[in-house]
Amino acid sequence: MASADPRTRTQRDGAQRTRDRRVDVLVALGTAAVALGLLVGLPPLDAIDPDGSTLGATAPAPLSTAWTVLAAGLLAQAGALLAARRAPRTVLFLVAALPVLVAGLAPQAFALFGLTALPVVVAVVLAALRVPLARLWPALLGAAALVVVGQSIGFYQASGAGRGDVVQGITGSAGQGVLQAVGAVGLPLLVTLLVRSRREVRAARTAEASAVFREQDALVDAAVSRERAAMARELHDIAAHHLSGIALMAAVIDRQIDSDPERAHEGARQVREQSTAVLDDLRRLVGLLREDVPAERAVETVAGIVDLVERARFRSDVRLDVLAGDHARGAPSLADGVGPLAQLAAYRTVQEALANAALHAPSAPCTVTVDDRDPTRVVIRVENARAAAPAAPTSPSGGNGLRGMRERADLVGASLQTGPTATGGWLVELALGREAPAAVAQAADGDEVVA
Repeated sequence: MASADPRTRTQRDGAQRTRDRRVDVLVALGTAAVALGLLVGLPPLDAIDPDGSTLGATAPAPLSTAWTVLAAGLLAQAGALLAARRAPRTVLFLVAALPVLVAGLAPQAFALFGLTALPVVVAVVLAALRVPLARLWPALLGAAALVVVGQSIGFYQASGAGRGDVVQGITGSAGQGVLQAVGAVGLPLLVTLLVRSRREVRAARTAEASAVFREQDALVDAAVSRERAAMARELHDIAAHHLSGIALMAAVIDRQIDSDPERAHEGARQVREQSTAVLDDLRRLVGLLREDVPAERAVETVAGIVDLVERARFRSDVRLDVLAGDHARGAPSLADGVGPLAQLAAYRTVQEALANAALHAPSAPCTVTVDDRDPTRVVIRVENARAAAPAAPTSPSGGNGLRGMRERADLVGASLQTGPTATGGWLVELALGREAPAAVAQAADGDEVVA
């Protein structure tokens, strides 16, 4: 399959990068808007509480130094999220480190210090979605430690824990930091891993379904290819056998029409019979392809080779030898134990071999031998002698006959040998295995029946 156009791929990649940048900007803006909105809106909302305001008394006044430092820290955290796609671990560490700086510079803003956990949560989610956990855990531990440090510093300074028991104050502050780290890092990580696992399962199911569809398409394509090859073999067998015979008989009629009119009339009748046979075979083949009519097809067998040779004698010198062993006596038919598909392959092979002999060696005698003596296999040979006269010119696109023979032999597990003989002729030998062993053991010598 040809590769995609580089310009199209570049345009697609550019559009994807644009969409990614747009998503990054929206995430950063959304985080900043929510954080600043809570920074501005939480104290007034808390003041409405009828049970008494606790946040309004401790929260820094808007635009005060502590409030400004906290707002700047929240904006810096949101801005760092813009680079979360390129460097998710670095961004996670930076977003978790900024609250430590805010806690050191503005301890008076501790009442709203929990807002700094929101960008940390977003950074954890983005990092867990884009980086495998095996490579992310150092950054997660570092971020959790920074959250603990920042929360502990803010709580220690804001609550005045250091004015009493220092050890107890540090322990209490660290406990607050651990709780903040669990809420800001641990819980978002678990939720994100769950979502990611479900997404991976869904992607695996989609890939599996796609693979099944591709496999089905491949099976359909393979079946179509096999059917096309089978139809090509049938068409070639029909055309090569009948039409080559018609062409040769027409040439003989042209020479005999003046010198031997009686033989010419006989040849014309043979041409008519061959033409009718071609039409019948083509109708049967078309019937196999159409769905609106019942398919009718004659089943060719090894026994049908006898009639095939008899018809071939009208256009060339063909001799048939049937060698039957003692095990075949009383058998219901010739080539007992050979399956119908293998017998069809044998018939078509002999048909193609006779057509080739008539085309390439029109004046040479040809011998068809059916050796049925071996109880494990049937061997069929078609051998023609050296051509005494030059053959008619053939199409340069030939060779389909031998290819079809080999395809048929491979289809039924038979052994096919083709090639020139020592005397200058041509030999086609097909060995077919029997599906079941013969009932009687092979005799020492077979009987030869000459037709």
